[in-house]
Amino acid sequence: MQFSNVTATAKANVYFDGKVVSHTIILASGEKKTLGLIYPGKFHFGTGKAERMEITAGDCRVKLDGSSDTASHTAGTHFDVPANSGFDIEVAAGICEYVCSFLD
Repeated sequence: MQFSNVTATAKANVYFDGKVVSHTIILASGEKKTLGLIYPGKFHFGTGKAERMEITAGDCRVKLDGSSDTASHTAGTHFDVPANSGFDIEVAAGICEYVCSFLD
């Protein structure tokens, strides 16, 4: 996946003692995305806006808030998270890479 004509923020977003790290990009259209890495572990994220998480490398298991189901996601798949919600994500081994898009 490649993005052209973007503004990139050099300051990293660092979570969970460096086990999740992302950088923000702004597309020419004004759309904001984050590109990140998730190292092995279990993490919970809250959302303000609805999000689409596209897995670009590696794999993870995800449980959306309010759901009892856990789903596996691998490179080339995505999951959507409603606004004002959250999700648990687990990476068992290796590094999971993602692109997060903020949905309206």
